[in-house]
Amino acid sequence: MSPDPTPNASDPNDFPIVIIGAGFAGLGTAIQLKKAGIHSFTVFERADEVGGTWRDNTYPGAACDVPSHVYSFSFEMNPNWTRSFSESAEIQSYLIHCADKYGVRSHIRFGTEIVEAAFDAEAGVWRLATDGGETVTARVVISGVGGLVDPAYPDIPGIEDFAGELFHTARWNHDADLAGKDVAVIGTGASAVQVVPAIAPEVGSLSVFQRTAAWVMPKHDAAFSEKTKQRFRRFPFLQRAFRWLLYGLSEMMGPLVISNSKRLSAIGEKASSAHLEASVKDPELRERLRPDFQFGCKRILISNDYWPAFERENVELVTEGIERIHEHGIRTKDGKDHPADAIVLATGFALGLAAAPFKVTGLEGRTLDDVWARGAVAYKGMTVAGFPNWFILMGPNTGPGHTSVLIYTEAQIGYALQAIERMRTGNVKYFDVKPSVQAAYNEKIQARMPHTSWASGCNSWYLAEDGGNHALYPGLAAEYVLRARRFRPSEYQRVDFQPRDRQPTGNS
Repeated sequence: MSPDPTPNASDPNDFPIVIIGAGFAGLGTAIQLKKAGIHSFTVFERADEVGGTWRDNTYPGAACDVPSHVYSFSFEMNPNWTRSFSESAEIQSYLIHCADKYGVRSHIRFGTEIVEAAFDAEAGVWRLATDGGETVTARVVISGVGGLVDPAYPDIPGIEDFAGELFHTARWNHDADLAGKDVAVIGTGASAVQVVPAIAPEVGSLSVFQRTAAWVMPKHDAAFSEKTKQRFRRFPFLQRAFRWLLYGLSEMMGPLVISNSKRLSAIGEKASSAHLEASVKDPELRERLRPDFQFGCKRILISNDYWPAFERENVELVTEGIERIHEHGIRTKDGKDHPADAIVLATGFALGLAAAPFKVTGLEGRTLDDVWARGAVAYKGMTVAGFPNWFILMGPNTGPGHTSVLIYTEAQIGYALQAIERMRTGNVKYFDVKPSVQAAYNEKIQARMPHTSWASGCNSWYLAEDGGNHALYPGLAAEYVLRARRFRPSEYQRVDFQPRDRQPTGNS
């Protein structure tokens, strides 16, 4: 990366901040910076619009599995949600509204991807390279790179030989006409439970390839009446109370999802099994759809129409493993061919829990990939020793298994802003979390993992190759928010500017 002008250390207004990504995390950070009177930030977004996950996931039936009034910013409640669980397009519209209302579009550089970053310890700045060959300088970097962005494509022999339409749910081909066609869906996770019932009525035949069955709970979804929306608009405190009610209910459900207690898990399993019994009449089909692992070990899905879709005459559940894909369909390990005009890959996302989104080089030339070689770790999921002034939103061990991710995200944004204020108004060159603080925190986090349902024996994306869980937080959201409520400089190595460090203004 070529050198560029360094910010003036003595001027708190010459404090460039880079935000990576314009999804919920990046937009939330940008808005809160503006509300704090800080305008020296730039959001880099590789796509041409805000939205992240909700911009990219437009497959039929795409919706959030968290109630709308909780899956939104606490500072920008939306009284106009049309349903209890909003569809993708409505969430995307909400994010566009937030970007426009708070005037952050002028700070966003669309179509520009950050591809490399390196910390200059002498200057106390990050130098970031864009995909266009430009170098950008920042005193602080806030990474809002989401996990549900890059599709995970399965490594199935012959996949390149398929002659029909083949696409991932996260890159849905809206030009493909599936009406009356033989369609195969590979995967039975969170996107499959939405897309299968959405396309089943229009396709000729639908073969759903299941490797592992999932626990599915009823979806208590309903449209909000105009009267309800009017009340929320007129009396915002009612909507805030409703939001707190939903949040409280999700926290009450937390132990059923998180705990390794067989007694608690049995409650969830009984409810899901009752839902299965009511949804599927065929006893043999029911057993093929029934999970054989503990409730909560894998992501719990919600749907009212996924299981009933398998009782349609044109829908087949395939539980034999896939041997290969060929020109005209899919062959399973029992030697049976399943003809297909189109194959939909509902195979999730490449989460990269143990890897950096691009090459990130910190102090002493160490890269984030090197540091995370044995699993991603960070202090409170946000800061990593050896990578000063770099904040990760929804980093290691901050994913929720039971409630809205935005509860965690907003707490992290507040934490980062506290650190930024101390750097802007003080003589701080950088804060670097102490290795001992980071290690002690993560030892306690990992010590709790054996007592969670995620360690009960199933194979899930939560677990790293070594079996460790570097994805989820082993507690309730309220606990995490309390942990993240205050930035404590004593937990960080503080390096101040010296008189020789002060340079003329010259922000890039």
